[in-house]
Amino acid sequence: MRLLRFPLVAVRRMALLPGWVRRVDGTAGRLINTRRASHQTDRALRRLSRAADRSVLWFVVGAALALLGQHRAALRGLASLTVASALANLVGKQLFGGDRPLTKDIPVGRRLRQAPTSPSFPSGHSASAAAFATGVALERPRIGLAIAPVAVAVSYSRLHTGAHWLSDVLGGAAIGAGVAAFGKAVIPAPPQKPARHGGTPISLPAAVGGAGLLVIANSSSGADVIGRDDPLPLIRERMPQARVHTLTDDETPSDVVAAALAAAQPPRMLGVCGGDGTVTAMAQCARDASLPLVVVPGGTFNHFARALGIESAGDALDAVTSGQGVRVDTAELRLDDNEPKLVLNAASIGIYPTFVAEREKLEATLGKWIGGIAAATRVLRSADPIDIEIDGVRRAVWSVFAGVNRNVPGVPAPLRRQRLDDGQLDIRILTARSRLHAIASLSFGRKTSAVLRAVGLIPRTGVESFTVPSLEVTVWRRQGQPAGFAHDGEVEQVEADAPAGPYPSTVTLVPQSLDVYAPDTRSR
Repeated sequence: MRLLRFPLVAVRRMALLPGWVRRVDGTAGRLINTRRASHQTDRALRRLSRAADRSVLWFVVGAALALLGQHRAALRGLASLTVASALANLVGKQLFGGDRPLTKDIPVGRRLRQAPTSPSFPSGHSASAAAFATGVALERPRIGLAIAPVAVAVSYSRLHTGAHWLSDVLGGAAIGAGVAAFGKAVIPAPPQKPARHGGTPISLPAAVGGAGLLVIANSSSGADVIGRDDPLPLIRERMPQARVHTLTDDETPSDVVAAALAAAQPPRMLGVCGGDGTVTAMAQCARDASLPLVVVPGGTFNHFARALGIESAGDALDAVTSGQGVRVDTAELRLDDNEPKLVLNAASIGIYPTFVAEREKLEATLGKWIGGIAAATRVLRSADPIDIEIDGVRRAVWSVFAGVNRNVPGVPAPLRRQRLDDGQLDIRILTARSRLHAIASLSFGRKTSAVLRAVGLIPRTGVESFTVPSLEVTVWRRQGQPAGFAHDGEVEQVEADAPAGPYPSTVTLVPQSLDVYAPDTRSR
C-alpha cells in the first residue's frame, strides 16, 4: 500500500542508500523486534514517541527552561529544532524517502495507535530531538547533558515502535546535531557580561578587609547555572574581618540579622550569598535596618545580581572595597490584609507559581534542574487558565507578571529586571487561546516568535503589556484549583482545601528604597 502511495520515494531510497545500510537496517529491526520487553516499557516508549509528535515535548521542555530563566538555551534549542525539522521533513524525506518497517513485523504491544504514512528517511523525531538537545548543550552544557537521555530515548522509541529503520534514526540525529552546530558557528552566543541600566549612583561606606560586614550564605540555594566556583573562600580571603554566617535548616536571615544588630558591635552593611529568594529576604532586612546591601552571586539564577551588573563574587567585593553603590526601586506584594512582602525582580500569579510549588516537591530527589524540567512538563501539560479581576473586569488568563521596572518587550515572564529606577511596574498578562499556545509563548522570545508565527510554525499568542505604579489583582479561585502567588522564586501557596472565592493582592512600586553595592557597568 505504501509502495503504491510513495513509489518514487521508495525506489529512490533503494537507489541512494547502499545495500549494506539496508542490510544493517533489517538486522537491527529483527534484533529489536525479537527482543522481549515488559508491557510497562512498551507503553512508556509508545507514550514518549507520541509526546514528541509535532515537537510538543520539546516545546514543553523549552518552556520549562524559559521558566527557569534559561531563555537563550531554550531559544537556541527550539530554533535548532525548527530548522532541523524543516530540513528533515521538507527536504530529506523528499530526496531519500523510502518505506517504513512493515507493521506485521512489529509486536502488537509496541505498535503506535496511528502508523505514520510519510516517507521514512530521515526520522523527523530524531532530528528534532538531537537538534534541541545539542542546541541547549551548546549554551548550557550541564542542562544539555541532562536532556540528552530523553533525546536518545525519543530516538530509540521510533525503532522500538517500528516507526523507523536504524538508518532513519541515525540520519535524523546527524541532521539535528549538524544544524545546531552550524547555528552556533553562524550565530555565536553574545557576551554574557551583565550591564546595569539605571540606578542612582551613591557613595557607600567602604570596607577594606570587610570590617563591619555581615555576610549570610545559604548553602541550599542551588548550584549556579554556569558552574562558577564557591564564592565563600574568596569572600574569606578578601574580607578577613567580615563575619560570614552559613544558615542552618532552622534559621532565617531575619533571625541572624536581628541577633547581629543587637550585639555590642552591630554590622554597618549586610551581605548575602545565595539565590534570589535569600537575596530578597536579606534585602528586606537591609531596608528595615537602613543598611546597604552586598549581593554576591551564589544561587541558581542570580537575577538581581545580574541586574546590578554583578557577574562574580569579585565584582561585588570590588564595589565594597571602593564604596560604589546605587539606590534602586523595589516593590511590595500584599496578599489580602497580610504584611507586605518585598519584591526585587517580579511577582506573579498563574502558571509560574504552580510550577515553582511543583518544583519544590521534586527538587529534593531530582535536583533543581531535573526537578524543574519535570515540574514544568507536568504543569504545562495539565495547567488551566485562572480567573482574575483587574479594574473591575473579570477574565481568564494564563499568567500575570508584575516586573519591578521596565523589562524586555514582548515576553510573558519577565523574571529579571532590566532597569533599576524608572518608578514603574511592568505588567505582562498572557492570554493564549490554548495550553499549546501558552507553551509556545513561554518558549520563545518576541522577535523569534514573530518570525515563526509568520510562517505558521507556532500559533499566535497574546501578551498584554502596560506600566503602572501599582496593580490590584483579585484571583477568583475555584474549589480544589491550585493557586499561588510567587515573588522572586518564593511561593505563597493557597491550600488545596481552602475555600473558593476571591483572593485579592496588590503589588506596589516603592521608588528609591534600597541601597546596594554595585560596580560601575553603565558604559558596557
